[in-house]
Amino acid sequence: MKTDKVSKQYFSRTELIIWGLSVTMVALGFLIFDRSNYLAFLASLIGVSALIFISKGNPIGQVLTIAFSILYGIISYSYAYYGEMITYLGMTGPMAVLALISWLRNPYKGNKSEVEVNSLKSKEYYFLAILATAVTVGFYFILKFFNTQNLIPSTVSVATSFVATYLTFRRSPYYAIAYALNDVVLIVLWTLACIEDTSYISVNICFMMFLLNDVYGFINWSRMKKRQQALG
Repeated sequence: MKTDKVSKQYFSRTELIIWGLSVTMVALGFLIFDRSNYLAFLASLIGVSALIFISKGNPIGQVLTIAFSILYGIISYSYAYYGEMITYLGMTGPMAVLALISWLRNPYKGNKSEVEVNSLKSKEYYFLAILATAVTVGFYFILKFFNTQNLIPSTVSVATSFVATYLTFRRSPYYAIAYALNDVVLIVLWTLACIEDTSYISVNICFMMFLLNDVYGFINWSRMKKRQQALG
């Protein structure tokens, strides 16, 4: 297999099953509970596809993340989840651009379809904690000013999203844990939205699939890290 090609053989059986299950659940959610919000459906398909590439350290995942961020920002605006809108359009999207550049500049042994996994020093985690706290506090008042619905969960989502995007940019396996925590927060947020409008159940299903993909992402990046360290 050529390293720059992405074919069916590029994905393991487990990865194909996860992607297939994600697409199926997203499609069923749309057909059963929505049938009208095609933008959310498209965003969900792009989102689950992005994550399967990201779980393999492939820069294509970042390209798809940029597209997802734009679409999800529009969807969040429609429900007055301004925190989500600002987070994805003002942070996740731009950070995905930076991550794309970082990943392209750091391929593992010249393999452009696999990024070199990075190990962060403890002092960088302290820096991240301070930075994330400052961003979270700042966003709390911004979101409060805009009368954001479900203010506290929205603020927590900002915190987990920031940590996740930073760790993705820095090529750390722990990006997936941060995103998994963010998925849980988003499931709560969109469950609250579903109480008022059942069409948002399809969006909720999307983030349930995101959670599955992010758990797998951490497992696979941990394997990648061990393999890369063993091979040197």
